Amino acid sequence: MGGYGAREVAKMVGLSVSQVRAYVRAGFLEPTRGPRGALRFSFQDLVLLRTAKGLVSARIAPRRVRSALRKLKEQLPEGRPLRGVHIRAVGDRIVVGDGRASWSPESGQVLFDFETQELARKVAPLQIRARGGDAMDWYERGCDREETAPDEARDAYRRALELNPSHVALFNLGVALEDLRMPDEAILAYRTALAADSGCADAHYNLSQLYEARGEGTAALRHLRTYRKLVQA
Repeated sequence: MGGYGAREVAKMVGLSVSQVRAYVRAGFLEPTRGPRGALRFSFQDLVLLRTAKGLVSARIAPRRVRSALRKLKEQLPEGRPLRGVHIRAVGDRIVVGDGRASWSPESGQVLFDFETQELARKVAPLQIRARGGDAMDWYERGCDREETAPDEARDAYRRALELNPSHVALFNLGVALEDLRMPDEAILAYRTALAADSGCADAHYNLSQLYEARGEGTAALRHLRTYRKLVQA
């Protein structure tokens, strides 16, 4: 029988079983039922639960998180999974980005228009040059551009690594490459990040997702197990 049980999922993600069941009732997870009616969760359900936990950790009320993720599922085109977007907390707001735009799933309001993005593109290089353009400057620019311009974020992280090959930008570079739908390059970035810091739990987690999507179950499970050990240590 495939999938993960509710207790197993709760332990991996760091939630209680009742919290997991509450997210099921919210309607954005799609667990199946085992022979005796027990819930069975997919790997993608794990991803969404981890996202939900991250939002709650950012001091956003669990009820709002459940409501926002349910609305987001309704807002996306039919057949497009929630894993195709990045969900994060900005202050007390939940913000979703897909590499082209950012919006609030709670209100449906787009948060960045094209004019604002274009102005940011023109101003950012000037700010970097004014500050001297060291590795940290390029890293910060990459962080600023991840949601609205992943291609620029990728280039900024690469520049940061050229200036300082040991910089933590390797992980962020992997994220930017994922946004650009370049999974092979993202895998390489994450693996390189782990070569520098094998304890980077998020790199193991993201690698497990990428390998799962490629059908490489053994590699996906290996990184997921390592992630579990690191976060439970």
